Amino acid sequence: MPELPEVQTIVNQLQNLRGRKINSVDIILPAVFGGNEKDIIGEEIRGVERRGKTIVLKLSNGKFLTIHLRMTGRLVYNKTDKINKDKNPITGELPNKHTRAIFGLDKGTLFFNDVRKFGRIKIMSDTQWAMDNQKLGPDALGKEFTEKYLAETCRGWKRPIKLLLLDQEKIAGIGNIYANEILWCARINPRESASVLVRQAPKIVPIIRTCVIKVLREGIKYGGSTSGDRSYVDLLGQPGGMQEHLNVYHRTGKACPRNDGGIIQKSVIGGRGTFFCPVCQG
Repeated sequence: MPELPEVQTIVNQLQNLRGRKINSVDIILPAVFGGNEKDIIGEEIRGVERRGKTIVLKLSNGKFLTIHLRMTGRLVYNKTDKINKDKNPITGELPNKHTRAIFGLDKGTLFFNDVRKFGRIKIMSDTQWAMDNQKLGPDALGKEFTEKYLAETCRGWKRPIKLLLLDQEKIAGIGNIYANEILWCARINPRESASVLVRQAPKIVPIIRTCVIKVLREGIKYGGSTSGDRSYVDLLGQPGGMQEHLNVYHRTGKACPRNDGGIIQKSVIGGRGTFFCPVCQG
């Protein structure tokens, strides 16, 4: 699933589309779309933001076009018309059998592809977006994600700390890939209770926060992470490079990069594959 770094990479690229008008909307799979497409036709893209894992386009009429990629969603931009016959080695020709929506702009076309059909596109008023926004915790790279907030949240969380990092109502933006990397960075066992951890080692809180910021910014630096199934690509259909810099995720059986003698192991926490070094995270 695209996480904060992948979504931020796309949002950074979408900034180039500010000022473009939406001339047409073709919803191929109605199940992925919420709202009336007539509300956005003819409107200009005035701003592009990210909230957690959600892409937010601010339109000239005050509406918000929100896009959540979920598991396998892709947003790909073609600079010319609605048909892209370049046959990108990853996305192939667009549109294709996985194309769920097409947004024709006054210059270029946005394709929304989704193999598993879990992604969602919604048109919202400012009130609707504000209410939806309130369901999320502080953004992992936002000003509200302070040491004080993290400490208070950890104290009230008796379950494994990894599950806290994954809970979007507590911290928005972190998914399974980066949760594994953050805990390796902080030298924390993923099964450790967050409340027990901060009670026994209160100085760990700034370390966790620092690792969250460090790992996510590194992910953005390398354009996100594209796994073996290549479900994530950026706005131009290109893979990310963060997978070449991961320390534990999907590295079962390999030596810990710290050269501490540990061999990366895999377990399951909350139904999610969890990768860790038994030596430095023991």
